[in-house]
Amino acid sequence: MKKLVIIGAGGMGRSLYSYAQESIGYNETFTIKGYLDDNVHALDGFDNYPPILGTIGDYDIQEDDVFINSLGSIIYKNKTNDIIKSKGGEFQSLIHKTAIIRNNVNLGAGCLVGQFASIGADTVIGEHCLIQAYSVVGHDCHLGNNVRIDTHVVCIGGVTIENNAIVHTGAIINHNIVVENGAHVAAGSFVIKRVKAGTTVYGNPAKLLK
Repeated sequence: MKKLVIIGAGGMGRSLYSYAQESIGYNETFTIKGYLDDNVHALDGFDNYPPILGTIGDYDIQEDDVFINSLGSIIYKNKTNDIIKSKGGEFQSLIHKTAIIRNNVNLGAGCLVGQFASIGADTVIGEHCLIQAYSVVGHDCHLGNNVRIDTHVVCIGGVTIENNAIVHTGAIINHNIVVENGAHVAAGSFVIKRVKAGTTVYGNPAKLLK
């Protein structure tokens, strides 16, 4: 039985504890061991959570440990993932029991697929991606590593979202659109043309935020 360790004990980390309990394989292939957080008092005042096991840098990985990262910042998520990987740690993906995963989906390690999310046929998703509740990633989409898809996002078929990009709540990405590395799509936007690397777009239709 694997023992899941959650990186980050903030708000998303606390939510991820519930996600894990509601995910495929809980108490069958994995249990929840606790948290890693550089703030060892992060859970002070919060009840009914597993313990903080230590800081991220100081933790000694055990044989049955697997990890998932709850941090919202792409920069800190990448940094802390690298620390765990440098120690030989392995990451596990969590798929909520209500999520819909269509045929031939390829899901990388360390991803979270939230409740009632839908991932279309023949879609490829890289490592450490976050697909929040009620979002739709359509058929034949390609998501890179460390992509964050917030709640109620729709990626229509054939969309490509490259590494470290964030699509915020309620945005729609039109057919075959590319969102390049590190780009941000603002909440509620409708994207109908390519989003350049490192830029932010907003509105309907989405335009560059200068």
